[in-house]
Amino acid sequence: ECKKRAAEIFDEALFKTPPPNEDCPICCLRLPLEPSDSQYKACCGKIICNGCAYADMIAGRSKKENCPFCRAPDVTSDEEAFEKIEKRIEVGDVVAMRMLGHRYYKGDGVPQDYKKALELWNQAAKLGCIKSHCDIGLVYFNGDGVEMNFKKAKYHWERAAIGGNVWVRYNLGIVEANAGAGNMIRAMKHFMISAGFGDDESLKEIQHGFSHGHITKDDFEKTLRAHKESKDEMQSDQRDAARRWLDAQSVAAPR
Repeated sequence: ECKKRAAEIFDEALFKTPPPNEDCPICCLRLPLEPSDSQYKACCGKIICNGCAYADMIAGRSKKENCPFCRAPDVTSDEEAFEKIEKRIEVGDVVAMRMLGHRYYKGDGVPQDYKKALELWNQAAKLGCIKSHCDIGLVYFNGDGVEMNFKKAKYHWERAAIGGNVWVRYNLGIVEANAGAGNMIRAMKHFMISAGFGDDESLKEIQHGFSHGHITKDDFEKTLRAHKESKDEMQSDQRDAARRWLDAQSVAAPR
């Protein structure tokens, strides 16, 4: 009975509707759900949307690039970038710690080091950086520098979801859906939350789930409405222009 009640309490926390994403400090619109649609600035520790960064770039093409928020000059070398990140970490910026972990994970300006990345993410998570749990979960899911461990991956992803991260719910939904037919209800709950906050991939899973009878018509329609409202809240002409510009810079690769 105690175990059953503990599981119920855990699920109440896990499937509680999270708060909305924070706003971009410049345009004051909700930050995009897709991580690549915003960027962290080590000079001031702010996360701004790509739309504001793009608008600032267009407005000052002939000038030295500055941070759109604090107007500090942009970094010109890996050494300078690391110096700014280290300064942010010294003042307790856990997001900077997470970003440094990403550099080691990708080998961006430093030799690739999965162990160092994991150390930084674990430290950031302990200090309250919820998104670091997403990173740690992915390391264990892929087996990057550690033994592949789906149980640990799910553990960290659930910690991120309980902490309010919506993006990670797609991963949790996939994990639950692949665990067997009995877990489809849990999978759909994750997909409905993330789709309702504007995640397109989760919406596709909801559409598939509805066609196979895994969610009701009422829940399906509510999710569709919530998805559109969230997309509208995060949309702007600047952000659309930034996405088109970034797409134009990317090089097509074989799949």
